[in-house]
Amino acid sequence: MLLIRLAIIASLVVAVALITGLVVSQHPPFLLLGALAALVIFTLSFLNTEAGLYILVFSMLLSPEIVVSGVGGGSALGRGVTIRLDDLLLVIIGFSWFAKTAFHKELGLFLRTPLNRPVFYYVIVCLLATGVGIIAGRVAPKTGFFFTLKYFEYFIVFFMVTNLLETTQQMKRLLFCMFLTCIIVCVVGMLQIPGGGRVSAPFEGETGEPNTFGGYLVFMGALAAGLLSTASDKNVRWFLIGVLLFIIPPFLYTESRSSYLAAIPAALVFGFLSNKKAIVIGLILAGLAVSPLLLPANIIERITYTYKQRYHPGQHVEIAGVRLDTSLSARLISWRKGLGGWTHHPILGHGVSGFAFMDAQFPRVLVETGILGLIAFFYILYSIFRLAFINLQRVSDPFNRGLIKGFLAGYVGLLFHAIGANTFIIVRIMEPFWFVVGILAILPELEAAENQDATMAGLDTGGGRDRRPLSDRLPIPYGGRHLLP
Repeated sequence: MLLIRLAIIASLVVAVALITGLVVSQHPPFLLLGALAALVIFTLSFLNTEAGLYILVFSMLLSPEIVVSGVGGGSALGRGVTIRLDDLLLVIIGFSWFAKTAFHKELGLFLRTPLNRPVFYYVIVCLLATGVGIIAGRVAPKTGFFFTLKYFEYFIVFFMVTNLLETTQQMKRLLFCMFLTCIIVCVVGMLQIPGGGRVSAPFEGETGEPNTFGGYLVFMGALAAGLLSTASDKNVRWFLIGVLLFIIPPFLYTESRSSYLAAIPAALVFGFLSNKKAIVIGLILAGLAVSPLLLPANIIERITYTYKQRYHPGQHVEIAGVRLDTSLSARLISWRKGLGGWTHHPILGHGVSGFAFMDAQFPRVLVETGILGLIAFFYILYSIFRLAFINLQRVSDPFNRGLIKGFLAGYVGLLFHAIGANTFIIVRIMEPFWFVVGILAILPELEAAENQDATMAGLDTGGGRDRRPLSDRLPIPYGGRHLLP
């Protein structure tokens, strides 16, 4: 019997060696290494779902990009679809999650949350709009497929977090890793400052995307400020202060006016949600008033460039006799073109990637998915607001309340950022955003489960901690049901 087992093992080893040799001989070595890395990540995520989340967190801002050649047209402008390493990691980790739920059916696939239905409606509208666009010849099938897939990958992040997160300690460790990633990219950004030019996140291609980096820093800065406002632990407070100090220099040197605009309402919302509203809002307004005296000259020049740029043929927009610079004019013109294009297909739009590139979120949603898509998109935005405000009343732990306050401030900032950027489809911003939304969706239940475990430990009944999955311990309306809508 032992000889038979040894023979089987030897046969498997020989088979694997032969297959590996065949692959190596016919394909580049990096392809084999990539496949091996994917297999390792899949296995690790399958065995330890929390490890998969850590990998995803660090990859959000620290992953290189790949441009898929031969994919262009419409909103791609012939530039191809940009795929980042975290896109591929998300697919691998997502498959490991699906595989694990298949093996352990009690885990369920989609935990019921107030955002499931809005997300479901938006997905359906995008698919319908793009499908109709492909049939009508407005959307290139390959381009429409890749862009639509990228739109939906952020929702996968949300569902993964809501289903895989079990304790507040896990949540805090993941948030720490998010801030650690933020510090790393801020250091990279600060190293770019002496070289001149606008600061961007790492792995952003040849030209970089300072506007994207600025929006990301607004959101992360708001989260840090919110947690700092309620933190009682001295070490946590110093860490969050350090995060904010790291954020400020690269944020200023992004020279992103959309990000500057976003920071103002984010700060005001943070002041409104603070316990000492009058003092905090007063300090914010005072800081804005004296900022022209404190900011570097190039930052002031960048802001005033909005209305002081020399005449250029691309400047076509004037407001109250003030001629706007080329960049802002182009955005306003794209809004006008988008509204004009929408009138040709008002119900379902042109389809995802079926219209010219637009660097503005709301008209892009309207022209690509029509009035139905815009309504579904606003439904998601409203549902996120409602979820955050309701859960702010449901939680009592200062850390959790600080997280929600910071999120709300950052969320409002991103809404303003979206006026001049495709904020809600940018992977660098949306992956951290939907990761935190996933945390917020189950935050009251995480807190209740922690209190329940503490109560059981205090009773010392011998039962110890409740080991059931979080989904089986959730009260209504989350009550353990795993449904998409």
